[in-house]
Amino acid sequence: MANTFLLEIGTEELPADFVRSALEQLERRVRSDLKELRLDHGALTVTGTPRRLLVEVRDLIDAQPDLEEDRKGPPVSQALVDGQPGPAAIGFAKRCGVDPQELEARDTPKGPCLFARVCTPGQDSCALLQSCIPQWIDGLQGRRFMRWGSGEQRFSRPVRWLVALLGDAVVPVTLASSDPVVHSGRRSRGHRLHQELDEIRSAEELRSQLAAAGVVVDRQERAESIRSSIADQAVACGGEADCPQGLFEELVDLVEAPRVLKGEIADRYLDLPPEVIVTVMQSHQRYVPLKRLEASADPLQLEARSVLLSDYLLVSNGLPDASSTIVSGNQRVLGARLADAEFFLTVDRRQPCEDRRQALDRVTFAEGLGSLLDRSERIRWVMDQLVEALNINNTLAGHARRAAHLCKHDLVSQMVGEFPELQGLMGGKYLLEEGEPREVALAVAEHYQPAGAGEAPPSSDAGALLALAERLELLFSIFAKGERPTGSSDPYALRRAGNGIVQILWDRGWRLPLQTLFSQAASHWAERFPAFQVEATSLADDLGQLLRQRMVSQFEEDGFPIDLVQAVSGEGVTNERLLQDPVDARERLLLLRQLRVTGQLQAVQAVVQRAARLAEKGDLPATQLTPAEVVDAGLFDSPSEAGLMAALESLSPLAEACDYGGLAAGLQAAAVALEAFFDGEQSVMVMADDASVRRNRLNLLGVLRNQASVLARFDNIQA
Repeated sequence: MANTFLLEIGTEELPADFVRSALEQLERRVRSDLKELRLDHGALTVTGTPRRLLVEVRDLIDAQPDLEEDRKGPPVSQALVDGQPGPAAIGFAKRCGVDPQELEARDTPKGPCLFARVCTPGQDSCALLQSCIPQWIDGLQGRRFMRWGSGEQRFSRPVRWLVALLGDAVVPVTLASSDPVVHSGRRSRGHRLHQELDEIRSAEELRSQLAAAGVVVDRQERAESIRSSIADQAVACGGEADCPQGLFEELVDLVEAPRVLKGEIADRYLDLPPEVIVTVMQSHQRYVPLKRLEASADPLQLEARSVLLSDYLLVSNGLPDASSTIVSGNQRVLGARLADAEFFLTVDRRQPCEDRRQALDRVTFAEGLGSLLDRSERIRWVMDQLVEALNINNTLAGHARRAAHLCKHDLVSQMVGEFPELQGLMGGKYLLEEGEPREVALAVAEHYQPAGAGEAPPSSDAGALLALAERLELLFSIFAKGERPTGSSDPYALRRAGNGIVQILWDRGWRLPLQTLFSQAASHWAERFPAFQVEATSLADDLGQLLRQRMVSQFEEDGFPIDLVQAVSGEGVTNERLLQDPVDARERLLLLRQLRVTGQLQAVQAVVQRAARLAEKGDLPATQLTPAEVVDAGLFDSPSEAGLMAALESLSPLAEACDYGGLAAGLQAAAVALEAFFDGEQSVMVMADDASVRRNRLNLLGVLRNQASVLARFDNIQA
């Protein structure tokens, strides 16, 4: 027979992020354990609310099937004595629980051995579940687990009840380490504001009883209800809901009986910058702001009236009759938060941005690296190097340098002190209010972009320059201090800084010689921080290695085939080649992918790899791209050599000019000359007895290999 198994772990209100994680963990563990225990079943559902985690397994068999298996024993030569079971056979039979006379001799690759057919009776499902359930609870992982009362039970929040039913029978489970001790039973609990539930007679009844007690237990059902209600009310208000996915997922796991209500922002607070209101609503209160349909996305917007509606949405967990009270209470809380923000804004506006910049001298950046003001000066130094290396025009350079001078002033503002999420953004707004050029203010507002994976880089050139300077300074300073990212530890987010540098360069198409910049900066930092005893060459190499890893990681995240990534940035490609122009590396990778899509890459690869294999037997430097200096036509004794020489001469200007498309086409065209050189009627033996002739022919192949290496390391590409 088969029955429905139900497990409900009832708790105090769980953190929303733990609910999502716990449901995933429970499903994996339950599914795995049931399979291991040979307990066949139907649909397995794991869902939950802030107060309960629910496992439901349909059509779970009542008991394990008996398990018959053959166990291999000792060799026949050792186990039988005069054809009868000896001590070894008797001991093996005893361990297997069978009669020695039932042992069977079978041939194996190592000779005849004894085998025992062992039958293990299946255990009752209820008994197996009884031992599994505490393990499932104790096996859940999460942040900030707690103990409660005098017990030793650990969980995200106190466990208050257990419902464990197999059909209509209780699976007896006791959490003895809990305080008070929790025993499984038939009693669940509904919504906090509803009356207690009746006893549950069978596993199939719980969902209907919870629904009657105001609990939408199915997470997907809650999500759909909240999503549709938010969309409908946003349309009714004439706006667009600003509800990022992270906020939405949190809302789903904060309520058991979701009802979307509408609140209103007091008119005076619409004079605040829109990002301030949105941050208070989303990050602090878990509300959903409503944007005006015609609103423009301007990060320097100084007031919210033209961006946000006065209406906003909140997801309630209360009773319908209390809606007006809930809205009123939430409006008071929001008003208090926004009043604080209004005060911070007023105080900040009394202090000039330049004065705030000077106040950075009182804030330490990191041990040994001085203050935030010192850091600002280092960012200015990096900006000067960028302006020179990228040949930036005077107007843009002026804006970028001014932005570098002022970019950190808001870190000591009242607003950013309360809302760190707004750093940079508030700095830009304050600068615009004081009359700084819009280009300067926008650069400061954007210089933390991209803040993470999938986020857009700065929209302005000055912002992109400042974002580069800020990240490069961070890398130079922390690496000079001797700290490196290790494993999962990266307290200064250096990997993210490296990713940002790569993404910005690719987005702008700026050909920045990173390795040269690293060498210059390493020497500068070594002079600036003698106490760190910086070895400039090692520092530059370490920085180059980090950026190399970030480029490879970003290539792979962008979906490029791994072997093509290795051809551009893998073994055999130096940091100097890769980092002197990260944009160039991406362009070559894009071309290789296109050649593969069009079917041309294999033809190019065949030409290059055939030449490269033999070229390795020579000693031609990898930098030699022209045949004239290293190939003597006077040593030719076959037209095929002259034909290959002509092909190389046509490829030389393409390789030297880094004309990658032309080079790829030329390498395909060289296939005819190479085939004649190796296999034609007038082919030659490369490894000739005459050392001069042999070297001449190897140099021909070496030049071809070097020219192809300008595009990629073809030996890293899979055939």
